[in-house]
Amino acid sequence: MAMIALKCPDIQVAVVDLNQQRIDAWNSECLPIYEPGLYEVVKACRGRNLIFSTDCRRHVAEADIIFVSVNTPTKMTGVGAGKAADLAYWEGAARMIASVSTTSKIIVEKSTVPVKTAEAIGKVLRRNCADPDVHFEILSNPEFLAEGTAVKDLEAPDRVLIGGRDTQEGRAAVEALSAVYEQWVPRERVLRANLWSAELSKLTANAMLAQRISSINSISALCEATGADVQQVAHALGTDSRIGSKFLNASVGFGGSCFQKDILNLVYICESVGLERVAQYWHSVIQINDYQKNRFVERVISGMFNTVSGKKIAILGFAFKKDTGDTRETPAIDVCHGLIADDACLCIYDPQVSKDQIYRDLAAPKFQWDLPMLPNGAQVPFTDSQIEKSVSISSDPYQASAGAHALCVITEWDEFADLDYERIYASMSKPAFIFDGRNVLDHGRLQSIGFITYGLGKPIDPFLRSQQC
Repeated sequence: MAMIALKCPDIQVAVVDLNQQRIDAWNSECLPIYEPGLYEVVKACRGRNLIFSTDCRRHVAEADIIFVSVNTPTKMTGVGAGKAADLAYWEGAARMIASVSTTSKIIVEKSTVPVKTAEAIGKVLRRNCADPDVHFEILSNPEFLAEGTAVKDLEAPDRVLIGGRDTQEGRAAVEALSAVYEQWVPRERVLRANLWSAELSKLTANAMLAQRISSINSISALCEATGADVQQVAHALGTDSRIGSKFLNASVGFGGSCFQKDILNLVYICESVGLERVAQYWHSVIQINDYQKNRFVERVISGMFNTVSGKKIAILGFAFKKDTGDTRETPAIDVCHGLIADDACLCIYDPQVSKDQIYRDLAAPKFQWDLPMLPNGAQVPFTDSQIEKSVSISSDPYQASAGAHALCVITEWDEFADLDYERIYASMSKPAFIFDGRNVLDHGRLQSIGFITYGLGKPIDPFLRSQQC
């Protein structure tokens, strides 16, 4: 919404939320989320044509176009638990919109939703609006942003997708929203589709991207077994114009708010319409992701003489990717759980994730279908006392590394490639191990310093290979 305010100074944009603390943060110098370039956009528009408010009913009543961007988390209980999307927030938003509307409005789905959500929401809107002359036209306008580059993605999007009904009213609504985007996006990049195609496109896009990550991660295991280098394999694949280079970086696993949630939603939809084999195929993408996290934990334990009990391990990075403080479904959670279960002592450093957030994530329960996940069969969640006993948080990577037996790089923050590893090596217990879960470090240089190193899908350090044998 901030980008619309920036690019369309003639449009008044109101961002509303029931959470007063969050709105206060949006109106402050410390925004509630970290995203490169976001503060500059908000600062340029705030107080001009962009406001943040908790007066939801007034601003919704006054609006012509309403973007609904509420959470659609995976259901925790009931039918479809662990897979289906929970649309409770969406339904609540629709009921509120209907209750205050005295003029016709365009309702835009920005949240990632299951196919046919617009149909269900339309019924809620129509049956809860007291004025029969009020008309609601629902559009699907999914976002295809990547955290860390969201502002750039909004400024110059690959495409903007708008789905609407194939009726006179539906086509008019699509053109009205398209006219907003066309103030800075070339018209040929504004794609038009029917409602169901637009809703399914977002789920499928995330599933396809996650599938590429799981595919290259599965090949990283084969590379280690054969002596191939996954980065060289990925480069060979990426130069093939039919495949392309994006999302071919082997890692400890994907995370974030979208990939796992949306794939599970896709699995549930396939199961609901009787496509069991298709559901199994997409569920395997999640299973490979869990396998990769498991494999990383097992490598750390086996490389360190088959035990990490009582050993200090520095965890560098906790966010699911660089340039964000988002920790939703971050692979760091499962890696830490696996090491804690083997009685390791962890010291975690991340430049954007708070101490409280890390402790909350490590103590939070996982879906029951996802257990047991740890290589030693231990169950999660751990108790708060277990977490506090086994985990400390540092605000400095050198402090986190001091006295450690090993470093595990979990997030690809740029600063990790530029650390003074001679200084770190001198402060660590020997032998000093580095387990590079993002393949962002210069392993040749690290080995020349004295480190024993492991990279995913890379030729294994002779010392680690001897431990494997």
